[in-house]
Amino acid sequence: MIWSKEETLPREEIEKLQLERLKETVSRVYEKVEPYRRKMDEMSVKPEDIKCLKDLAKLPFVTKQDMRDNYPFGLFAVPKKELVRIHASSGTTGKPTVVGYTENDLKTWTECVSRIACMGGATAEDTAQICFGYGMFTGALGLHYGLENIGAAIVPSSTGNSQKQIMYMQDFETSLLVATPSYALRLAEVAREMGLEPKRDLGVKIALVGSELLTDAMREEMHRYWGEDVLITSNYGMSELMGPGVSGECLEHCGMHINEDFFIPEIIDPKTGEVLPEGEQGELVITCIKKEGLPLIRYRTKDITRLFYDKCKCGRTFCRMENLSGRSDDMLKIRGVNVFPSQIEEVILSVKELGPHYEIILEREGYLDKLTVKVELAESTDSFTKLETITKEVKSKLSLILGLDAKVMLESPNTLQRFEGKAKRVKDLRSVK
Repeated sequence: MIWSKEETLPREEIEKLQLERLKETVSRVYEKVEPYRRKMDEMSVKPEDIKCLKDLAKLPFVTKQDMRDNYPFGLFAVPKKELVRIHASSGTTGKPTVVGYTENDLKTWTECVSRIACMGGATAEDTAQICFGYGMFTGALGLHYGLENIGAAIVPSSTGNSQKQIMYMQDFETSLLVATPSYALRLAEVAREMGLEPKRDLGVKIALVGSELLTDAMREEMHRYWGEDVLITSNYGMSELMGPGVSGECLEHCGMHINEDFFIPEIIDPKTGEVLPEGEQGELVITCIKKEGLPLIRYRTKDITRLFYDKCKCGRTFCRMENLSGRSDDMLKIRGVNVFPSQIEEVILSVKELGPHYEIILEREGYLDKLTVKVELAESTDSFTKLETITKEVKSKLSLILGLDAKVMLESPNTLQRFEGKAKRVKDLRSVK
């Protein structure tokens, strides 16, 4: 189902609307946001210089550090009294990033999430269990209001107490699951520990997953646990831009449609900041063109992807962003080689004897980096020969994909840490003395 007519607008109408909203947003931000006006003045660019969409490249970038430097409300375009909701990041690496919403912003947010929910197959007939943490994190409330808006019944179960989550799924006949991919797998594990088979005993038909990278291998693993007929789609967003609802995957599984009437995407070279041509991979930059409270312009997301503008088979004309390859700040430099954790995950999930849970440990011995990958076996075994065969297969595949040798440690089932929120797979101990 397509939720709104804007999703099928001709390309020229999309771009006409984008330019109109971009000009208005730039003028408003220049007038009302002093730190951004200062950035524009330093680059000798004025609002009237924005005459076409390509002129977007003349404007300065905004980063997470800008938000921290202007904590809490320095980048806001409205006075605090006009805000009706405030969210913030955890701030584990410094000052939290604060985001706020006017009444109209909440309506926009609800509209965007309603669209991506429908893209993933959600309908008014669904009972949606939201296993994101409620609170300052935007994910839970974003999906909550969007799904509620299309008429679904909401089970706001949040995270934790996985056995009770399974009880709710049974008793409330949950048909739609909202979770991170790793927690969706954990719930399936818990169900089996309770003597249930998710495919048979639980009624989940749709999974709207987000907050973590969903690789093709992880999607296959979810199908293995939850059933081949379950619709699994990824959606994308971040608190700074709005929360979930920036883009979502339709049932064609050919990328995530960006809500282009609210956001303008660009792909840049993460090193030079140069805008790259259509189809090239680089860092995603997003400009908000309909937000009142925090209308960020050219926000550097650090997420690595590419954009496609051809019309999708689903009928939507909004451009699509490829499922993320990783984050530029998640990229690991190991012995001079660029490595994304997603590459290691792809190898692990390609070996049928392994489970989906793993840990990447980086250490330094003398002047050399040491890469260790801990991964669980899918089933216990006492066969030394079998363990040696699995270890050699994983090491060989990692060497082929990464161009690096890695130590592989096979762990017993259900021994590595599980995550209810976003999984933390990497321990970089190279700077620890």
